[in-house]
Amino acid sequence: MMKSLYQGIVCLFLIGGSGVAMSLETVEEARITLAQAALPEVLNQLAPQLDLLRNRLADIVTKAELHEVVRDAGQGLWLSARQQVDAGRTYDDRSLYWNRLKATYLLRNYAPDFDLTETQRMHVIEEFELASRGYDDLVYSGTSDLQIFITGFDPFHLDRRIAQSNPSGVAVLKLSGRTIQQGGLRAEIRGVTIPVRYTDFDDGEIEALLNQVYDEDVVDMLVTISMGRNQFDLERFPGRRRSSSALGNLNEHTGASEMKPQIPLLEGRPLAGPEFVEFSLPAAAMTRAAGAYTVRDNRKVATLEGAMSAASLAELADHIAVRGSGGGYLSNEISYRSIRLRNELGSGIPTGHIHTPSISEFSAEDLKQVVDQIEAMLAQALPVL
Repeated sequence: MMKSLYQGIVCLFLIGGSGVAMSLETVEEARITLAQAALPEVLNQLAPQLDLLRNRLADIVTKAELHEVVRDAGQGLWLSARQQVDAGRTYDDRSLYWNRLKATYLLRNYAPDFDLTETQRMHVIEEFELASRGYDDLVYSGTSDLQIFITGFDPFHLDRRIAQSNPSGVAVLKLSGRTIQQGGLRAEIRGVTIPVRYTDFDDGEIEALLNQVYDEDVVDMLVTISMGRNQFDLERFPGRRRSSSALGNLNEHTGASEMKPQIPLLEGRPLAGPEFVEFSLPAAAMTRAAGAYTVRDNRKVATLEGAMSAASLAELADHIAVRGSGGGYLSNEISYRSIRLRNELGSGIPTGHIHTPSISEFSAEDLKQVVDQIEAMLAQALPVL
């Protein structure tokens, strides 16, 4: 699964960015200096991985070597972050996020002794990005009864809170590669983290990631995760349109609002699909997961006619979406896109979204409670998959 999946996504981004001149730094990378001053201990946790990349770049003499080095470096950064969280040394996704940006800045300004076109450089940066997000780690051992795939997000709203963490990203680092048990069944979990960037969604990153997962029926449950409200929400009815005023991590915005909700793009065309879709997670079992927070089966949506709590998908058939149960931002959108694709491909894989409680900046104790309860929710689902 992983090799062809990885190559397909790299090619997608290469085609999407072909011929575009690159800046010496992105909006995300421009925050590194502030983050280093505010969070030196956090950023230094994975600094040896960046030093290793820098040293290896100095010795490269061919493009083939460059591709090998960036893939190795990206996977090394990912695995190091996973090991830190899995060992319980830190419940923190921030060092991975910021050191990834340090590395992409380094590659964006790298001056090799051989010709490297801007398109080729974009390809190299994307190879590193994907490897550092877990895309090279999507190989199940085949020793468990079930296989679960999860996604999380990067930290966001960093211009407001530079120290912000994201529980969904921490959950992926903690749970990816782990085996959970319930009711005599064992399930292996693998996962990746997703950028908080509208452009990546419009370019089809979610569809490129999940198309092969659904088409080959390689997992038994697919759960997207993001940071949300005051409790856990299982988002029953994701909506098609964007309506949030929140910026992406590149400070980009589509101009969508609750008065003028917008249909997002998929590779240059409006995203096709119904106004609302319904998840297929075993909600009754998952809401029983014990922990510090309530777990809700959330049916609240907003349409052009107003807010409502829908009893069924049929009740929403003639309405225009403003907010899905997951809101009007990228967290709702990843849920909508994944379920829409599942339905389009005729997959029977249970799919849906978990919104975690919101964490203000960083709290290791709160993050541990959140991740432990996510693990409990996944475990509760096993006997009914």
